[in-house]
Amino acid sequence: MKFATKAIHVGEEPGLVSESGDVVAPIHLSTTFARREVEKPRGGYEYSRTANPTRDALELRLAALEESKHALAFASGLAAEASLVLSLLKKGDHVVAFDDLYGGTRRLFSQTLSNFGLDFTYVDAREARNVDQAVGKRTKMIWLESPTNPLLKICDIKAISEVASRRDIITVVDNTFMSPYFQNPLQLGADVVLHSATKYLGGHSDVLGGAIMTSNEEIYTKAKFNQNAIGAVPSPFDCFLLLRGIKTLAVRMERHQLNAMRVAEHLEAHPAVEKVIYPGLKSHPQHTLGKRQMSGSGGVVSFEVKGTLRDVKRFLRRVKVFSLAESLGGVESLIEHPASMTHASVPGKAREVLGITDRLVRASVGIEDVSDLIEDLDGALD
Repeated sequence: MKFATKAIHVGEEPGLVSESGDVVAPIHLSTTFARREVEKPRGGYEYSRTANPTRDALELRLAALEESKHALAFASGLAAEASLVLSLLKKGDHVVAFDDLYGGTRRLFSQTLSNFGLDFTYVDAREARNVDQAVGKRTKMIWLESPTNPLLKICDIKAISEVASRRDIITVVDNTFMSPYFQNPLQLGADVVLHSATKYLGGHSDVLGGAIMTSNEEIYTKAKFNQNAIGAVPSPFDCFLLLRGIKTLAVRMERHQLNAMRVAEHLEAHPAVEKVIYPGLKSHPQHTLGKRQMSGSGGVVSFEVKGTLRDVKRFLRRVKVFSLAESLGGVESLIEHPASMTHASVPGKAREVLGITDRLVRASVGIEDVSDLIEDLDGALD
């Protein structure tokens, strides 16, 4: 099946999760499942933290979309990240990570997981040799985002995965910004793909979720054990919402990209904008690499407004169609100030080095009429 068909059907085939022929997977709210015999759980289900029919349907679909053998669903993207790291690493292990990461990920690494004896080194992974040079004897994992949040930097996933494979190091790629529709890191050599399902997979800003996908049996076995042992799993209702949201992923991503490209081109020509960062623009430093490993450019546009922080805040107060809010990937357009919002937990000096300035704005371009979005931005900028 092609992508759009899998997004609608996999996991919800009539008779798969219910004998009544439901076209839509039922929401199995039961937390526990009765047995006929002590040794044999009925249908393989015991307790919903361990496994639930609605979550099984979601995980089947997630695996199909990322072309992986396995998928595991979690209560949030950060829950997926923490569970994955704790499943695969131990005290003393070293992680090489892209320096431009989602602020919550960097906070998780630097302020929480580092307390368990893990060591993190941040490098500019746009050059694969920087990753190679940072690898040491204790390095067990390479953690990438591509494109990154919020500066939309792109790294060569295939080249870095080859570096990791030669040294028996696990490569993890956060694929949230592209979604499985535009990029499949496992096909480029990565070992694990991670998503904040809250974003494009859910698509409607109404459900939290996270997921990891892998075809590596050892990684899956360890992560599956901790999915149950740690217990940061989504509710059956959340799984239902994600299943429903994913059905329209293909058509949404096409519209997100179409609108984002129009917005990026318009902003690039606007006199009040210093620069625009969007993979679809030829001005993007890794435009050629992006075209090689991605089939699209996504729906996130970052740009710098001319002027001061005060000017940027005035601009953000004046938008009407765009909502001033964190997160991204919903059908509605969102706009935010990374230095004050999503990346406020990143130390100021580190933000400056990365290029997350006080003038940087990140826009998640929705699927509204693009002329309304452009008019809204123009009015606020003017």
